Order: sequence, then structure tokens, then C-alpha cells
Amino acid sequence: YLWFKDADIAAVMAVAMFANMVVAGLSGTVVPLGLVRAGVDPAVASSVLITTITDVVGFFVFLGLAALYLM
Repeated sequence: YLWFKDADIAAVMAVAMFANMVVAGLSGTVVPLGLVRAGVDPAVASSVLITTITDVVGFFVFLGLAALYLM
């Protein structure tokens, strides 16, 4: 709110950050469990997958919410 002086943009950013944190928490739990079940060492592969999932979902959530806001 302090940067743009617009409550709607602040709400879009807040919801996008909250959704991104929820996705990060869920993927940080589910991805290592899935890798263990698949027989892969989660210490090797999980960080790359979790970062990719979190970045992609965060990008699309923010842009999707911004597009809905503009319509």
C-alpha cells in the first residue's frame, strides 16, 4: 500500500504472496515424500523441484489475480 497508494493492488499482492506461501509449504512437504516413495534421494532432487513449483505457481497466481483485477 505504501508504494502505490492503492488498496486493490496491495490486496492482489497480499493474496498472491499468501497463495505462494501455501503452495511452497505444501510442495515442501509433498515433493520429498513423493521422491522417497519413488526411490529417489530427496536431498538431491527436492530443492530444484520445490523452487520451480513455487516460482511458476507464484508467477501465474500473481498475473492471474492482476488480470482478474483489471477486468
